[in-house]
Amino acid sequence: MAKITRKPAPRKAPVPNKKAKAVVAKPRPVKTKPLKTPAPAKKSLKATKPNFSRPWTPAEVYDAFSRFHKANPEPKGELEHVNPFTLLVAVVLSAQATDAGVNKATRALFEVADTPQKMLDLGEERLRDYIKTIGLYRTKARNVIALSAKLLSEFGGEVPRTRAGIESLPGAGRKTANVVLNMAFGEHTMAVDTHVFRVGNRTGLAPGKTPLEVELGLEKVIPAAFMLHAHHWLILHGRYTCLARKPRCEVCLINDLCRWPEKTV
Repeated sequence: MAKITRKPAPRKAPVPNKKAKAVVAKPRPVKTKPLKTPAPAKKSLKATKPNFSRPWTPAEVYDAFSRFHKANPEPKGELEHVNPFTLLVAVVLSAQATDAGVNKATRALFEVADTPQKMLDLGEERLRDYIKTIGLYRTKARNVIALSAKLLSEFGGEVPRTRAGIESLPGAGRKTANVVLNMAFGEHTMAVDTHVFRVGNRTGLAPGKTPLEVELGLEKVIPAAFMLHAHHWLILHGRYTCLARKPRCEVCLINDLCRWPEKTV
């Protein structure tokens, strides 16, 4: 009997229950930055700064101070005083205050206390009553009493004639020392207050970022013949002509020499 061989039936491919859905990637939204309005061009600083690239010549400096001398041969400081001690006190009191305000307070004060000993005898409390119309009067009263005591104990009751000596006194700094040395003792010093600082920078005569830079710059360029009164001329010029907000260029003695580009003449 012949052997019958059966062929295995072919396997059927599995039929998926559900048809696979084609996955289509959704496009992502592209973020766009809003267009910026271009910033206006910055104003050139050269338009507001003096032309320091052309410094004053020695002849121009001499000419400027010759004009100051001719207009006011003997300029005087506006702080009222009767001796070196009262000058020292007045300058210490003038910090962050006007000369007129200081004078109003010290006229009566100096009638009763014009020496270090008299100031000590007056005492801090009574001193405050005299100067209470001046800014920072409590601190200033304390400093005046302390400097009076130091003058008596270390300097024989006399105002020292050196910058270091004056700067060692309570409430006295470099500007105070320069004013006292110049006005009381005739030294060729340059006291730089806000007026001198402004004039030195605005005119280009002695530009500097600090009062000391302006001071040293002015001492370097001003002829010795004018140094005794130079700081007074510059202070008065800044106080009454080269004003901070609205300079009076039309009456300025040196407007043709000044380097300030915003002159009104």
